[in-house]
Amino acid sequence: MSSTSDYVPPKVWVNKPSGGRFANINRPIAGPTHDKELPVGKHPFQLYSLGTPNGQKVTIMLEELLARGHKGAEYDAWLIKIGEGEQFGSGFVAVNPNSKIPALVDRSGAKPIRVFESGAMLLHLAEKFGEFLPKDAAGRAECLSWLFWQMGSAPYLGGGFGHFYAYAPSKIEYAIDRFAMESKRQLDVLERRLGETPYLAGDDYTIADIAVWPWYGGLAKGLLYGAGEFLAVHEYKNVNRWADAIGARPAVKRGRIVNRLQGDPAMQLRERHDASDFELRTEDKLAAAAN
Repeated sequence: MSSTSDYVPPKVWVNKPSGGRFANINRPIAGPTHDKELPVGKHPFQLYSLGTPNGQKVTIMLEELLARGHKGAEYDAWLIKIGEGEQFGSGFVAVNPNSKIPALVDRSGAKPIRVFESGAMLLHLAEKFGEFLPKDAAGRAECLSWLFWQMGSAPYLGGGFGHFYAYAPSKIEYAIDRFAMESKRQLDVLERRLGETPYLAGDDYTIADIAVWPWYGGLAKGLLYGAGEFLAVHEYKNVNRWADAIGARPAVKRGRIVNRLQGDPAMQLRERHDASDFELRTEDKLAAAAN
């Protein structure tokens, strides 16, 4: 293995420009950088997000609830452009002090409830509507175990492998190899589990699948970091079977395009404020109307 650096860490770390895709928004402190209130729409749930894997979890969950007839799950999905630092506005930080998308406000009751961290949102919605979370103790434990597996594992995939493979200003062999190995180990964890059961928690589709699919389903289908061939994702037959089954669900097809800024214009619904927006307000439809 080649050596790429003779760097010796100083006794006390000092922040300095690091380069890379997200250098303009990375900083070692929390809190807002500017005053900006968040917009509020007409629906019970107000979501402030971007169509990344973490953002997709919540829009998929809300669309699944609506598909099951829960009208109380109607939502407004407001676009937060993290590349422009909108997550550091005072209103956003008041909802999510960690300044990460997504951020959710449940306005269905007498007093608004803030919910931050996507796993907490899935659990909040599952308990509120009594859906996608097993009611028996063993099933619930299995579901929550896989839900929290995703919370703990995906940072190694995204902030680890994805960053060093796709976003870092230089290619560091050690870092890429280290996190490629871990990403493949995680895929193998899923491969073995999905060889035992149709879905992660057993026979039924749950919030565990909703949480894991945008990350690992996307990875298995070659949609993340342009790394499908590099990681030989085709080898994970059970993961691919599971990813295809979930990706075919109509609510998943809708949820994954909300707050999306990249790719096919027909697959970008920048903001969602009504169910009709999927037919009328995707980027291709707006461009055609403008012409």
